[in-house]
Amino acid sequence: MSNATDKARFYLEKSVPELREYERKKIFSKEEISAIVKKRSDFEHKLNARGAIPADFVRYAQYEMNLDTLRRKRVKRLGIKMPGHTGQRRIFFILDRAARKFHGDIRLWIQYIEYARQQKAYKKLSNILTDALRLHPTNVDLWIYAAQYNVEEHADMTQSRSYMQRGLRFCKSSKKLWLTYAKLEMIYIAKLVARQRILGLDKPIEAPKQQEPLDDMDADMIRLPTITGEDINPSAENENGVDEVALEALNSTPALSGAIPLAIFDTAMKNFNNDDRFGHEFYDMVNEFDDLPCLRKVLGHVVESMQKAKPDSHHTHVCYIKFPTAGIQVTSPEFPRAFGASYGRLTAHRTNPSVAKEVISWLQPIEKTEGLDLSLQKAISATIRNAERVVQGA
Repeated sequence: MSNATDKARFYLEKSVPELREYERKKIFSKEEISAIVKKRSDFEHKLNARGAIPADFVRYAQYEMNLDTLRRKRVKRLGIKMPGHTGQRRIFFILDRAARKFHGDIRLWIQYIEYARQQKAYKKLSNILTDALRLHPTNVDLWIYAAQYNVEEHADMTQSRSYMQRGLRFCKSSKKLWLTYAKLEMIYIAKLVARQRILGLDKPIEAPKQQEPLDDMDADMIRLPTITGEDINPSAENENGVDEVALEALNSTPALSGAIPLAIFDTAMKNFNNDDRFGHEFYDMVNEFDDLPCLRKVLGHVVESMQKAKPDSHHTHVCYIKFPTAGIQVTSPEFPRAFGASYGRLTAHRTNPSVAKEVISWLQPIEKTEGLDLSLQKAISATIRNAERVVQGA
């Protein structure tokens, strides 16, 4: 017990100069400082004694966060110049101790990461992510978090890809990771297309040269197209704030043609032995990006691959049925014709209960679309009723 007391005293003594400065500058009163010392003493003795649990560290960190918020408000109100990183450094120290003592607790690591992100301590955050992933290389959510963070905070798709591909080395069997990787690439394409449209640079995309097949399933990294949006630096800025030449040049590269999501899909399907359920999930994920020029190319490849690998699967049938309407707005004049094509494909599988269930899920939201053509709505309603009868009779 004396060892725990000595550790607690050591950590408390380190904060004495800081507290004296608070008292000297009248940020906290003498009574408030006494209360702070007592509270910290209670926490430190609890943390350094046997039987400490993660919740003890969390409560301590939360107390220090609240205290730092109060300190910042008083410093601002009093107009006092003081370094703003003292409280932050103490909170980081507590969270670091927690993560290292309970390194198997993912929630502690996430709280540590989130605090660093809130404080915009990006260098610190990079180190935390590295430590967390080194200790938990098979945690899919951590790899996804790291990849999404780099895209959302720094618009760094190159680093995001690096995290995803490293994650796939350890979590090759995770469908969630493969789908998220492809989704990040689709989001990236959507952002590039949006910027082109704002600048009036959206021109027809030229088909890229055929890529070599991805046959090496033992390779550490997925072989992506050799030219991507990163190679011409689409995020670089010129004097007007946007590199228009780079954005326009993207039309002649695989970046906007969907080559990267297709490479991910082909590699994933080989990895999962042409799993038709995964193919269906991939189709539905891509179909969410209904305004991209490459949408039909990507979905067409998915459907074609599924038909070759699993032609009798109901997942294949459903994707094949839905494909004619892909990328077409429900209220547009082109949709009725596209739906007619889908209906024609459905007739060959209308007695299949599994297909019927998927058709119901697909058509019910469309049926409720505001402004839908009345005759089309009646046709969709009739199709849903027929599908429901098939499901009930199964």
